[in-house]
Amino acid sequence: MKNTKTICIIDDDDIYLFLSKKTIAKFNPEIRMTTFVNGEEAILSFKKMILANEVLPEIILLDINMPILDGWQFMDEFLKINPPPDKSVSIYITSSSLDPADIERSKRYEAVKGFLHKPLDTETLVRICTLNKNVAQ
Repeated sequence: MKNTKTICIIDDDDIYLFLSKKTIAKFNPEIRMTTFVNGEEAILSFKKMILANEVLPEIILLDINMPILDGWQFMDEFLKINPPPDKSVSIYITSSSLDPADIERSKRYEAVKGFLHKPLDTETLVRICTLNKNVAQ
């Protein structure tokens, strides 16, 4: 499979964002990354991208516990913006939650390819970014 060109991290944890970006850049500096600290910022940006006929990120790492618009609210809004059908966006929930209800809830969304417990290790990040397959931790 091809290497991922674009990845988006939506998370309000500055340390997690920093470490994830550093790890991804270390193994593949050509991957373009965008980050948002809440779901609302991401949705607003994605709507603008769609209106401008720009390509959405191939992969989204999404935290579920964030201020303003949490991960679940982001997912509901993301489904409403109807990304172009030829563009496949893979979403991975990344959370410190151990609640089985959160894992089950993530399975209701077709775009969610996995529920991963934070912190993500380097191997998991590399597999997500290079293979873009369903990954479970």
